[in-house]
Amino acid sequence: MSAPSVRAVSGQGGEPRRVQVYDGELGASVARAQQGDEAAFAVAYRLVQPGLLGYLRGIVGDEAEDVAADAWLEIARDLGRFKGDGAGFRGWTATIARHRALDHLRRQRVRPRPTALEQDVLELPGPHATDDQALEALSTERALALVRTLPPDQAEAVLLRVVVGLDGPAAARVLGKRPGAVRTAAHRGLRSLARRLGAEGVTNGDPHTLGEST
Repeated sequence: MSAPSVRAVSGQGGEPRRVQVYDGELGASVARAQQGDEAAFAVAYRLVQPGLLGYLRGIVGDEAEDVAADAWLEIARDLGRFKGDGAGFRGWTATIARHRALDHLRRQRVRPRPTALEQDVLELPGPHATDDQALEALSTERALALVRTLPPDQAEAVLLRVVVGLDGPAAARVLGKRPGAVRTAAHRGLRSLARRLGAEGVTNGDPHTLGEST
């Protein structure tokens, strides 16, 4: 899964709002899809699915595609109720996906098993990395498996902030928490990942480390 580009714009309370470069196209596609344009809905799906699937893999592991399929059925059914722009649509779809993932875990009544680690090399950004670089580092199956070893609150905060690309307030709405609590959880999660990777020797003797969320 390649990392989508992001930029920051001023959001509520002066906090930078994470905006994907495709959010304009996404918002326009959603608007057309709400008018019955099936091709536009397909475009929205193509833009949102990679990040959504990465988020779900961090929660339910190998069952992510099935859970995503259930989430998209609900998204399609309730599309007419959505109001907002492209960034808002990402947050709305993440909320639906999270509910479906929690339903899935309740049905299982067991903690999800970690996904198998791929053998590809995980390239980590520099110690003063931006969220964009952290996003690139967390875009492999190996990194997602590492995220899943974090406490649940930290794992979800990292996934929403870095993989889905939501800003603090949007991630907080998905999780039903205060933005400050989500920022703190993401920060601690990324620091913990950096320590674990260093202990494994991934960062030893190499200037690359996992960037921390700001």
